Amino acid sequence: MVVDDSAVVRGLETRILESDPQITVVASVGNGQLAVQALDRHDVEVAILDIEMPVLDGLSALPKLLEKDPGLKVIMASTLTVRNAEISLQALEAGAAEYLPKPTASREITAEGGFKHDLVTKVKALGQARRREKRRGGGASTFTAARARPAAPAKPAATLRPQAAPPIVLRKAPAIAEAIDVIAIGSSTGGPQALFSVLGALKAAGGVRQPILITQHMPATFTTILAGHISRAAGLEAHEGKDGEAIKGGQVYVAPGDYHMVVEGRGAQKVIRLNQNPPENFCRPSVDPMFRSIASVYGRRTLGVILTGMGSDGTKGGAMIVEAGGTIIAQDEATSVVWGMPGAVAQAGLCTAVLPIGDIGPFISKIASKR
Repeated sequence: MVVDDSAVVRGLETRILESDPQITVVASVGNGQLAVQALDRHDVEVAILDIEMPVLDGLSALPKLLEKDPGLKVIMASTLTVRNAEISLQALEAGAAEYLPKPTASREITAEGGFKHDLVTKVKALGQARRREKRRGGGASTFTAARARPAAPAKPAATLRPQAAPPIVLRKAPAIAEAIDVIAIGSSTGGPQALFSVLGALKAAGGVRQPILITQHMPATFTTILAGHISRAAGLEAHEGKDGEAIKGGQVYVAPGDYHMVVEGRGAQKVIRLNQNPPENFCRPSVDPMFRSIASVYGRRTLGVILTGMGSDGTKGGAMIVEAGGTIIAQDEATSVVWGMPGAVAQAGLCTAVLPIGDIGPFISKIASKR
């Protein structure tokens, strides 16, 4: 379902979504009240929800939509302003699954990794996540913005059955006497909520002495707001990393939007470096370059954490952390909004533990307190 007061925007989003043969837009409405009413008439799995609308705006409509359908996946869509970034973060805390900045120029729509790619990819990932949740709950599987169009039966039914995922093989914890010196966290879809949970648990346990470096897939402006929310919600001192900044224990550094954040060693001192090298995994910032640099500088004293998110960002960098003797843990499928990134590292055999989100903070605290 597409919800926006602009008929032009609704038409654009609908055309983009329906250009993918797996997606059908079943409703297109101009305000939040009509969106709530549409749930009575349509089976919707994913809703793209504008923030600024008459009658009922997106932030006000969100709880009403989720009350009517708790399993609905909602993507907040807004122009990229400080105010809208703040509202989008509030919406994520209130139960929205994802956010999507609206394009400000036509080239942003069709560019690789641009609006078109992000819209289609996020809708499909969240639609698939909704279906998995229904299967786990024993309900029937459907798909919508979106619902997936039924494919023409071209193969015997037996070949269309979903194959079981390969079993996850956990690694033994590294047998090292030294405590970890850095905690590196990668996250994407559903990441802000997961970060607040993990970091809040660390604060409740008394905090950690190690620096925490975070790459969350977010555009500029959003990452500034995210750092502020972490400071308030988790009670830890957090800010965007700055180029050349010395890394200090107990601080949280968030990769700024549109910049990869990496670590450089200067003798005993470690500093943050920002760059605008090409996107990796369609992302900038990306988790892989952060993990690679941390593996090189901190080696076996690294704890890498992969939280909910679509795609596989963090897998290649996570392999380098493991090769250096460090440790990787991941969020489990049941508590992930999308089990893409954590599923990729888990199925690659890189993880020492795969845990529910509520157990990750205490696990990190236990490892971080080792002397």
